Amino acid sequence: MPQTLTFALAQLNLWVGDIDGNVDKIIQAAVRARDDLSADLVACPELSLIGYPPDDLLLRTALPAAIGAGVERLLREVRGITLIVGLPEYADGLLYNAAFVIRDGAIVARCRKQLLPNYGVFDEKRHFTAGRETPVFELKGYRIGLCVCEDVWGPGPAAQAKAADADVLININASPFEQNKARERLEVLRARTAETGLPILYVNMVGGQDDLVFDGGSIAVNGDGSVGFSAPDFVEDLYPVRFENGLLKGECAPPASDEARVYAALVRATRDYVDRNGFPGALLGLSGGIDSALVAAIAADALGPERVWAVSMPSRYTADMSNDDARIEAEALGIRYSTIAIEAAYEAFEGLLAPSFKGRKPDLTEENLQSRSRGMLLMALSNKFGNVVLTTGNKSEMAVGYATLYGDMCGGFAPIKDVYKTLVYQLAIYRNSLAPPDRPVIPHRVITREPSAELRYEQKDSDSLPPYEVLDPILQAYVEDSRSIPEIVAMGFNEAAVRKVAGLVRRSEYKRRQAPPGPKVTHRAFGRERRYPLTAQYGDL
Repeated sequence: MPQTLTFALAQLNLWVGDIDGNVDKIIQAAVRARDDLSADLVACPELSLIGYPPDDLLLRTALPAAIGAGVERLLREVRGITLIVGLPEYADGLLYNAAFVIRDGAIVARCRKQLLPNYGVFDEKRHFTAGRETPVFELKGYRIGLCVCEDVWGPGPAAQAKAADADVLININASPFEQNKARERLEVLRARTAETGLPILYVNMVGGQDDLVFDGGSIAVNGDGSVGFSAPDFVEDLYPVRFENGLLKGECAPPASDEARVYAALVRATRDYVDRNGFPGALLGLSGGIDSALVAAIAADALGPERVWAVSMPSRYTADMSNDDARIEAEALGIRYSTIAIEAAYEAFEGLLAPSFKGRKPDLTEENLQSRSRGMLLMALSNKFGNVVLTTGNKSEMAVGYATLYGDMCGGFAPIKDVYKTLVYQLAIYRNSLAPPDRPVIPHRVITREPSAELRYEQKDSDSLPPYEVLDPILQAYVEDSRSIPEIVAMGFNEAAVRKVAGLVRRSEYKRRQAPPGPKVTHRAFGRERRYPLTAQYGDL
């Protein structure tokens, strides 16, 4: 038996539905692993042939033939190295989330995912049938176990590999990013190694896919729980890992801060959404506030400054400092910047509505007219030039409905939709830390001034909402942890504030249902992961 095996982990950015393109990328990875890394095996992510999550694309009648053609290409063109590839397997009238082991024109092993997640963002039982066993195959005298993603989150599949005398277990993944997910994965892998003594190779994909973003973070954990290798987050590449004397060894990427990981996730998600949907660039309203400032920075980093267009749309209520700060940031980022005042549009709408509004005092309606005037202008520019509009609302605002439907919610992608306001500030400070101290991309005044929608004179967010340092923990308990109102009050929060926040969350459900997609970064995001009825009455639940 040889003393050393070389594995190559293909941390790939795959495009859902692009079978031909994904096969090209897999073949390129296999050739490079063989020729440049002298690898014995290359492992690709879960469902790498079709991308993840394919959702109801799996129901297309032409898909089985397309998947079959992709497998045939791999059988023909990948030689001199063992390849693990994830794919939907159609067999005997059933569909499996599978992995094939391909070597020199033959399928030498097949793995069918046993533990099908059906929680959070996952809905795999809608399409897939569960497998029953963990295959173990031979590679140069070693026995290699293989399982798919969720299979490593339970003890059974790893125990099966151990019982079959595996020397190492490979786990292929499509595991979306969220805060603290890397730490949680490591704990799970260490639990499996503690139970079995098996070293585990974990390979994950990277890239944005609608409201999910995948961080990679591929890792090798040895039988004693030590980390033998770790890949950098959000970097598409091929990573060699040696298996020698029962240990997995490779380079370990330096750890990143939570802010760095989240910011990288938002950049990657924005880049892939804009590029893969064929938009020439992005367009956003730049108000001089913290949210649009952060989105502008994300867009510039994701697409390059030349593909970002920021538009200032001041009204009679916009402070001079807001106009100044918007211009300063656009110049610091090097993005295109325009000013279109909304006063004429706002007055025109007021005039059109005056007969209908006769006898009624100005209220929130007039505030929302300003926001909707801005939304109309941005969408007109989008229609004319093709750039996608990026909305700039954060999770705190989306949760309580502090946003205008068809106004500032208007757009095609929402980069900070799942970012609480308190984290928005942390990310802005982080982004400035990447710039020279004397040249921040987000003006310090934007970070330190009290937030305001500037839709009426001297308006402050705190006029309508609890302070964000109070609001965000309440939202985390109510939205992410599904705690009841009495439970949250028992945590030490003011009952009136909790009831107000919970009521706002419930009343805003219909708004969020119409919001554009944005990348998940928290434990529970609005949209795919949190599906509540629009019409319901559920009291203190």
